[in-house]
Amino acid sequence: MKIPLIVIAEDDVDDQFLLQTAFDENGTNHQVKFVNNGVELVSYLDSCFGIEGEISQLPSLIILDLNMPKKDGREVLKELKSNDLFKCIPVIIFTTTKNAMEVQRCYEFGANSYIVKPVSFDLLVNIIKEIKSF
Repeated sequence: MKIPLIVIAEDDVDDQFLLQTAFDENGTNHQVKFVNNGVELVSYLDSCFGIEGEISQLPSLIILDLNMPKKDGREVLKELKSNDLFKCIPVIIFTTTKNAMEVQRCYEFGANSYIVKPVSFDLLVNIIKEIKSF
């Protein structure tokens, strides 16, 4: 049996460290892979398909920051949810952006959940605990 894979698109190395630590604190039974921007995320997902069209392990969940270089989370979300191969993968937006219109737009693009990054590590650990059960 394969270990569930969570892919996290986050460009800030400090946030990557905190997220990994929060998963570790929760005794995660998931494999966690980080990518630094939307281009890397799409490239990684494309690499899940072999030459013959066979599929290696697709992520069971994508955690997506909105504000990243090269291709931001909004562009990636629209691209994923319009692609028949990837639209079934749940996407949680995990960002500092609190704007209500932005939240609404992400849900319209197909986000499954929208979480504003917490201000404390304890809150992050609790959020990751909830995400693990997603």
